Amino acid sequence: QVQLAESGGGLVQPGGSLRLSCAASGTIFNIYATHWFRQAPGKQRELVATITRDGTTTYADSVKGRFTISRDNAKNTVYLQMNTLKPEDTAVYICKIVTIGRDYWGQGTQVTVSS
Repeated sequence: QVQLAESGGGLVQPGGSLRLSCAASGTIFNIYATHWFRQAPGKQRELVATITRDGTTTYADSVKGRFTISRDNAKNTVYLQMNTLKPEDTAVYICKIVTIGRDYWGQGTQVTVSS
């Protein structure tokens, strides 16, 4: 069974950058879209960014202009480049792949933005 694994999180100062990766352990067919969510303590899970099958990208207003979602199909990996990070970006970041048949979720990677 294909699994997702996020990586690239960590502690960064405000204004810094991180690049998150979401790697699938195998090939996933019939992908409709891949999403990055984030979950902060005491807050609802928030959809941060999406990349669809045809490459269309969308972003939450809170990250627009700072975050970029991309993918490398050959590596079965989706990335989230995060620039100009703010303390309010602190959360666990989780990727989700939506296919025609089922959804795949990763375990998440912690991002902490603090001085």
